[in-house]
Amino acid sequence: MSEEGDDDGEGHGDRAIRGRGESRGDRDDDATTPRLPTLLEAVLGIGTDLELRATLQHIVDTAAELIGARYGALGVLDPERGGLTELFTAGMSDADRQRTGRLPDGHTGLLGLLIEDPKPLRLDDLTADPRSAGVPPGHPEMHSFLGVPLQLDTTVLGNLYLTEKRTGSFTEQDQSLLRVLASQAALAIGNARLYGTARQRERWIEGAAAVTTALLTGENASDALMTVAESARVLADAYAGVVLQPTEEGGMEIVAASTVGDPAGIVGTTIEPGSPVLVQLLGGEPVFIEDSSTDPRMTTHVRVRFGPSMMLPLQSGGKLIGTLALPRRRGGRPYRAVDRLLATQFASQAALALVLADSQHDREQLAVFEDRDRIARDLHDLVVQRLFATEMMLESTRRRADSAGLDELLGRAVDELDSTIQEVRTTIFTLQQPPADGPTSVRGMVLRETGGAAVVLGFRPSVRFTGPVDTLVGEPEGRGLLAELRGALAAAHRREGVTAIGVEVDAMARLADGRTGVRLVVTDDGLREDGGRGTTMTWEAPR
Repeated sequence: MSEEGDDDGEGHGDRAIRGRGESRGDRDDDATTPRLPTLLEAVLGIGTDLELRATLQHIVDTAAELIGARYGALGVLDPERGGLTELFTAGMSDADRQRTGRLPDGHTGLLGLLIEDPKPLRLDDLTADPRSAGVPPGHPEMHSFLGVPLQLDTTVLGNLYLTEKRTGSFTEQDQSLLRVLASQAALAIGNARLYGTARQRERWIEGAAAVTTALLTGENASDALMTVAESARVLADAYAGVVLQPTEEGGMEIVAASTVGDPAGIVGTTIEPGSPVLVQLLGGEPVFIEDSSTDPRMTTHVRVRFGPSMMLPLQSGGKLIGTLALPRRRGGRPYRAVDRLLATQFASQAALALVLADSQHDREQLAVFEDRDRIARDLHDLVVQRLFATEMMLESTRRRADSAGLDELLGRAVDELDSTIQEVRTTIFTLQQPPADGPTSVRGMVLRETGGAAVVLGFRPSVRFTGPVDTLVGEPEGRGLLAELRGALAAAHRREGVTAIGVEVDAMARLADGRTGVRLVVTDDGLREDGGRGTTMTWEAPR
């Protein structure tokens, strides 16, 4: 085909594509017109298929058929790294694809030229062009070439090219038709990416809201951290979601981990002080890593399992409360810019939710303490004073009583009141203990043992303390006392008919040898082996 014929055909080709129907009787116009229905059908088909991969395959198949090329290809460009991420082909058999092997890199040769200089490119013999390079071994032999960029506004999204036209060389009309299809492909890719980003943003927003709601419903600290790790892992499509918290030594320790597979060895892993990654995290900066297994900044032993990773500071009000790490499997796909942005926003919201949940927990604990303090004050100011006054009245009455029987009766009443006063004081002490904290004092540990025994016995043993137990009883004596108390409570539980157990701890007891020490007395009303009722266990230790 002569250059003059090409020039004539270009004018008629443009008219045909615009649907104007004018004709100057040129043979190129006659050749182009029958292709219009196929082109229009292809464009309409693009609009009805919502699946991007099927759409792009349809475009390259249509381009090869419409223009009469033996081979066709459509490459999609990675918007961040510049290489081709996908390649859709027409005219190549499975055997051809296997021989070709890897994808073109998109940086070299004619494909790279279409990206760097986004203009249509038409060649009669690409093998004679010095810019042709990067053709992999086993690639089918090709000569004629027609390529156009997939361009949306000023952004190049890929390229569409045909080779080996069956009848002669590619023409201007072929180029115009291919540009129409390329513009439709660019529009499909752009719309798909916008839709995908919108859906991704929606999922992250919904996930952040769900995490906030879950944290504010009263989860404990460990469950709250696991909720953040699990939700972030799912949203980021990561292999693991990990939460780290600062250690006293200045490092960071993994305290919660949610993984797709076996999490063995992850929880408890520590980033040592001075690590380059740690310096960034403690400074409130996110860390994005292409390959955790090879990055020199990573120092933990579990890094060999992971590839691309995001490490995001959990901070609120300038205070760093931890780090959220989202590693993918080794060799996994890299995180995109939108992934990093959405994950960073999620981490900020999760950190705020953790702080609010912690504040809410503190307020609830404060309300419990205030209520317990009020109850303790009421017991001390009202109940104990009344009981003590009644005890004094009965004691005075007993001293003036003439009847021996009345004296004994009043004595028992005084003893009962005294025991009740001791138990009320014990209750006041118990109310003053934090609900979730384990006691460290001797008094607190005795109350814990008797409280635990109450679950098995079905009733709570009465406990009475004499003297400043926590001040006078040292650690060795306290361990011995608790061991004897556990044994006595277990023995009482094994006896039949036990309905009451009394525990007395006297820190100022006068021992048999005349020395002062601590005495433990445990009594119960159970049935003994000799048929009698009631058993007493006594343990003493000098101070």
